[in-house]
Amino acid sequence: MSSLLPYSLVRKVLFSFEPETSHHLSLEMMKWVEKIHLSAVYRKQVTDFPVMAMGLHFANPIGLAAGLDKNGDYIDALGDLGFGFIEIGTVTPRPQPGNPKPRLFRLTEHGAIINRMGFNNKGVDHLVRQVEKRTYKGVLGINIGKNANTPVENANQDYLHGLERVYAYADYVTVNLSSPNTPGLRSLQMGDALKKLVTELSDAKVKLATRHNKRVPLVIKIAPDMSTEEVHHLAMVALECKVDGLIATNTTLSRELVKDSIFANEAGGLSGKPVFESSTRVLAQLKNELDGKSCLIGVGGIDSAETAQAKFNAGANLIQLYTGFIYQGPELIKKIRESI
Repeated sequence: MSSLLPYSLVRKVLFSFEPETSHHLSLEMMKWVEKIHLSAVYRKQVTDFPVMAMGLHFANPIGLAAGLDKNGDYIDALGDLGFGFIEIGTVTPRPQPGNPKPRLFRLTEHGAIINRMGFNNKGVDHLVRQVEKRTYKGVLGINIGKNANTPVENANQDYLHGLERVYAYADYVTVNLSSPNTPGLRSLQMGDALKKLVTELSDAKVKLATRHNKRVPLVIKIAPDMSTEEVHHLAMVALECKVDGLIATNTTLSRELVKDSIFANEAGGLSGKPVFESSTRVLAQLKNELDGKSCLIGVGGIDSAETAQAKFNAGANLIQLYTGFIYQGPELIKKIRESI
């Protein structure tokens, strides 16, 4: 992502490759640009707009969503682009390869992506080693999940292990309950399973805060496909357990808005423009349910200053980019910041 070339030209080259290859190439390119100190040009273009949320100081409210840097291998390169915060992961206790390839699809005409990566990552021990080496000083969130071969009834142990392992290194920890690509995972957003998991994590967080003499906010990432009743139940659990924040939302299983795509029948989570309305609906409901008692992070379909503002209007304290960033590049961060 050289500052000497418009991102539109860089994207043309990157999009000529298969999506997962392009993903790795772009990250390696960013790392190279950071090492020769060119990426600092982007950071300087994004002036500070300080925000306090969850007891943390954010240089600006525009963050990078989890999924781009699953292993913490590119923290410094991504941190040089002007983001107010970076979220890495999703990371699991043990390394796992994820789902069979191909598992990533561009729906360019819809400004969207379908992925069924399946939490492919090098494991939490690798991620911690990478975090220890970072020079990036901004807010760093770490997103934790369960291994695919861990039965759902034992999922709590994976999340507790992840929380304990990353607690000392994270500014906040996100509990990913909403990826559609790990069988049974989304059931943890519902009913008694949700209450039990969040209670156990909240209790563990109190003990870890004492052990490390450090308070680390706990955030839950949820799906856009939940009913009004399900969102209400989740909000009540979040209030009861004093959850610090909620991320609304992850990817959708719906294909209603991309039925004409050749990839419409591909399994996985759909992100980008088509998820904007449903994710914003969930965000707005959470604002009403929580009444400012938890931080709200809006993500899903943000590809312009206007869509970013719509998330803030719906109740977001912070926002995150992913698919819009893939299509628009670092210039999107600057455009949003200038519009705030």
